[in-house]
Amino acid sequence: MATRDINMKKSLLACLATTFLLSTQLLAQEPSFDGIVKSVTDGDTFRMVNLKPAIRVWGLDAPEREEAGGYAATHALSDLISDQLLRCHIKDVDRYGRIVGQCFLPDGRDIAAAMIQLRVAQEYCRYSGGFYGTC
Repeated sequence: MATRDINMKKSLLACLATTFLLSTQLLAQEPSFDGIVKSVTDGDTFRMVNLKPAIRVWGLDAPEREEAGGYAATHALSDLISDQLLRCHIKDVDRYGRIVGQCFLPDGRDIAAAMIQLRVAQEYCRYSGGFYGTC
């Protein structure tokens, strides 16, 4: 009976170890999704068709609509992404329930990088860790 218990424990440990390794590998990969832009909320937030939560652009800090520069940032993002099919890599979910994603245009351009290059928004260094090289 003791040998059977030891073999069961070994099997259980092997199963747990395999599950742990698989889950660690999955977490290391950023989940991605594609979607068509439905609307732009402001210079760093938008919505996609058939997706309830809004998308907050990772690594980007744009002025709010009512702040100085907010109108320009909102319209620049709208011109850049409206009706486009984007690919987004999920980085996080923020306190408002928005998906925080690093998103790319069909031609491969990073949305945050494009907005920073247009000078209508800046890198959100607190979260980007200097990814875009402007911190």
